[in-house]
Amino acid sequence: MRIYELRGALLHAKTAVIDGVWTTIGSANLDRRSFVLNDELNTIVLGEDFAAATTAMFAADRKVAVRVDPERWSHRGVAARVKERFARLIAFVL
Repeated sequence: MRIYELRGALLHAKTAVIDGVWTTIGSANLDRRSFVLNDELNTIVLGEDFAAATTAMFAADRKVAVRVDPERWSHRGVAARVKERFARLIAFVL
């Protein structure tokens, strides 16, 4: 798996294209909070044309995104790690 970061924009939607015909687009993460507490949802569209258009948009976004280097990520600083842990602690409070 490769992870890319799109800088200069906020892209909240989660998308997936399976077998070039099944597409899902939405705001939900695959966790309980998204579905139960946040009332988020995804839409599923069947069709090769829609799947191709979604794949093309994803490819265009990836061209301007920066790949996250796993080695660099594992050596991120203490401040970043503290912020991440704090965010996890308060995630269900907000």
